[in-house]
Amino acid sequence: MQSASPYFSRSYALARERFTAAARPLATRFASYAIEPEGREGEDLATDVALIGDAGARRLLIMTSATHGVEGFCGSGCQLALLDDAEMLDRARQAGVALLLVHAVNPHGFSWIARTDEGNVDLNRNAQPFDGQPLPANPGYGRIHELLLPAQWPPSDANREQIAAYIGEHGLAAFKQAVTRGQYTHADGLFYGGDRPAASLLNLRRILQEHAAGFARIGWIDVHTGLGPRGHGEKIYAGRRDEAEVARARRWWGADIAVPYQGTSASVDITGHLAGLAYQACPDAVPTLMALEYGTQPSEQVVDALRGRNWLRAHPDAPAALRDQILQATLDAFYCDAPDWHGAVLGQSRVAVLQAVLGLEAAAD
Repeated sequence: MQSASPYFSRSYALARERFTAAARPLATRFASYAIEPEGREGEDLATDVALIGDAGARRLLIMTSATHGVEGFCGSGCQLALLDDAEMLDRARQAGVALLLVHAVNPHGFSWIARTDEGNVDLNRNAQPFDGQPLPANPGYGRIHELLLPAQWPPSDANREQIAAYIGEHGLAAFKQAVTRGQYTHADGLFYGGDRPAASLLNLRRILQEHAAGFARIGWIDVHTGLGPRGHGEKIYAGRRDEAEVARARRWWGADIAVPYQGTSASVDITGHLAGLAYQACPDAVPTLMALEYGTQPSEQVVDALRGRNWLRAHPDAPAALRDQILQATLDAFYCDAPDWHGAVLGQSRVAVLQAVLGLEAAAD
């Protein structure tokens, strides 16, 4: 294999071109699922899918990128490195494990350097039933929404002082919970889960139904960035509240797998988790689900970047220099363009893939 850095692309358009070129010759099936909006460079936007290996196998490992748009700079690099890893592809084949690489779950956010989709929806809060039942409540968010999205950017000293005062009164943990757990009341706000299934989520559900539903055992690695120490990949359990599933994930990926609902993760316990689509789209499969979350910057910088990006969405006529500054801050919050970070990311990704392949191989039919 080459050094790590060449696998990481400078734009969604380039990442898509490179993924397509690398995946098509290896794929048993290749398909694209478009969305209507155009990209930042005027390009078409789509989620591209490559099934590699025996379509009739019993075991499948899914790797997804760009669930949170801009985080695709990292996830796409992991997928490109896997496509270039002949030894790992052969190891999966010998284990009877097919691979399903889903490139750019949220192509709009990837292209436009945003965490959310074209409707400001966080896809990892969007897998809700939306069947008329009440959506998860987050009253804490409503109390700080206007502070998080101020009238001007950069925010005033007074705005920062008010946020600090809220944290001082309620605690940092309560602030993080209110901001990040997901909310369904402020469509222009942070971590908005939407009021209906988003187009990209519907595409992913269709992808799973068409390419994954026939497998008996499914592993899933969803690549994320933005939480935790720089370069460290936290392995976050992404399944339902089922102790047998948690135990299986620990057997695969180690005792250090973090479980949000048990309070052992840098991530808060969320609902509407995208990986939950596996239970709907592949009801006959036994799933083992994990999000691989790479740290980038301190959490306060990441939240600031998200605040700025949402402000820019509400102010598309912002001066060019300010717009570029906000977009760069967003990119820096979710992707480190540095060889040491690239190497750490790909090393941990390769280990996680091998662990999943071995876990699937050992599973009884």
